[in-house]
Amino acid sequence: MKTLNSRKTLAAAAGLFALLMAGAASADVKIATIRVGDVVQQSPQFKAGADKIKAEFDRRKNELEADMKKFQADAAKYQKEGQLMSPADQAKTEKDLTARQVDLQYKQRQFQEDFQNRDRQLTGDMMNQIRGVIEKVAKEKGVDAVLQDPVYATDAVDITDDVLKRLQASAPAAGK
Repeated sequence: MKTLNSRKTLAAAAGLFALLMAGAASADVKIATIRVGDVVQQSPQFKAGADKIKAEFDRRKNELEADMKKFQADAAKYQKEGQLMSPADQAKTEKDLTARQVDLQYKQRQFQEDFQNRDRQLTGDMMNQIRGVIEKVAKEKGVDAVLQDPVYATDAVDITDDVLKRLQASAPAAGK
């Protein structure tokens, strides 16, 4: 994994060097940087998305947890009292518990898949909105390229705060 990250870093550095060399040969290239992690964490759109997904999935999560507790209580009761039952009742109870366990496992997997899909969708929508704001700010500032999360950059080329201000100003539109 370190090798892959090192290769990406070297490729990014080589690309930046080539861009700078090409720019130096032909014209001045204006570069800006952005700290995407800060933008995502501090944007009202991210907070609204987290609240939205929480509201959508809390009820299902609570129901699933209640079903799991009920199943565990019933299974514990069977463990204690199972030997006192007739063989037919034991078989019926075991079959019921097994079916409920399979059903709960299916519901858990379905919940996780639905949650992950919804999270990916909301994150994708949010990132598209953030990219759009980054592009607008870069164009307004006459920037030729925006570098994401550089190892080092001066505050003079960092547009993170400008993007955050723009996102905060558009926050009511994000809640639609």
